[in-house]
Amino acid sequence: MRRIAAICLTLLLASVWLPSCSEGDTAGTVTVFGPWTGSEQDSFLAMVRPFEVRTGIRVRYEGARDLDAVVTSRLQNGTPPDLVALSTRGELLDLSARGALLSLDSVLEPQMAKQYGSEWLRLGQDKGKQKAIFVKVALKGLVWYSPTSFQAAGYQPPADWTSLADLTHRIQAAGDRPWCLGLESSSTSGWPGTDWVEDILLHQAGPEFYRRWSQGQLEWTSQKVKQAWETWGKIINDSVAGGPLGVLLTNFGNVGNGMFTDPPRCTLDHEASFITDFYKRYKRDGHPLVAGKDFDFFQLQPDNPGTSTQEVAGDLLGMFRDTPAARRLVRYIATPEAQQIWVHRGGAISPNHEVPLDAYPDTVSRKMAQIAVDATDVEFDASDLMPAAMQTAFYQAVLAYIADPGRLESLLENLEDVRTLTY
Repeated sequence: MRRIAAICLTLLLASVWLPSCSEGDTAGTVTVFGPWTGSEQDSFLAMVRPFEVRTGIRVRYEGARDLDAVVTSRLQNGTPPDLVALSTRGELLDLSARGALLSLDSVLEPQMAKQYGSEWLRLGQDKGKQKAIFVKVALKGLVWYSPTSFQAAGYQPPADWTSLADLTHRIQAAGDRPWCLGLESSSTSGWPGTDWVEDILLHQAGPEFYRRWSQGQLEWTSQKVKQAWETWGKIINDSVAGGPLGVLLTNFGNVGNGMFTDPPRCTLDHEASFITDFYKRYKRDGHPLVAGKDFDFFQLQPDNPGTSTQEVAGDLLGMFRDTPAARRLVRYIATPEAQQIWVHRGGAISPNHEVPLDAYPDTVSRKMAQIAVDATDVEFDASDLMPAAMQTAFYQAVLAYIADPGRLESLLENLEDVRTLTY
């Protein structure tokens, strides 16, 4: 039934997408370069297929994980793609500062401002100019668990950081490992730990401090930054499955599978919304996991009640070459009709308010989408805002901290040295 529904949705979108054939050229090719490979590439191609059918314009996509190096080479050679998908706001700001990204202010339709909201538009801007639009987003700071195991043990999702620490100790007292944690991620190993530090700092210090710190305006040796690291250390100290060596060697996408073994190897997994794609690949008793039944998440409330600050990441679409075909593709991708194709396939959240919740494949993804749409303050992943040297030093400091927590002060001093040289 789901396959039939997906086919029907694609045919429907191919027939109702609005930009008419009278708008500029209806033939040609749009070249797009981005970080999506595997299932993400498949989802993007499914997203643009109705556009190709409707307009006759061919979308030629090329994906590579080492996006920065390839894009830099193409720009230097004078052969950039028409459009580029960026994984971080830091890449957006860098390319914009180099004059490579063109403004989308005259490209996007006026109604888009109402569909996206000011917070999501702001994250795609540089110096007041709209330089990119989100293709999809991810929520950070989510804690995942198995409802079945939780109920069997009598646990309840905690509401704040104090309750989380209490739950961690309670799980330990029962002789189990509270946390699944894996920091291995090829050349970017360590980034899952930066998510932890950022999430804690955002809750403890507030969005204004977080924003200034992420922009390199505050010292790494400040008490608030140190406190965030220490808070993380107290939570994970002797409470992670596999110990320090296991944490350093285990891939972030696989470590959460320990929640679904019998007995579980770990109980909680701090991951972004895209981790559901990894969970769905795991099979328990020969059957794929079911969202809401086999895995679910809770959020930790901010210290200031009444706010809804969310740490997010996301992929943004920018323009290198202004052609009629490229303009049409940008407009199309920004529409709710286009974005619901990807969210229906799973693994993505749209910040477009007009994407209906029933376009999402399950209750868990619908819950995450509602959180993203309702957020009153959206803060981008801090490490994804940092220059490459600062980001790399942050990743490496996380790995060193796991190996030896007693080195925290020297690690923060080293990070501060990198900050003074980088910004």
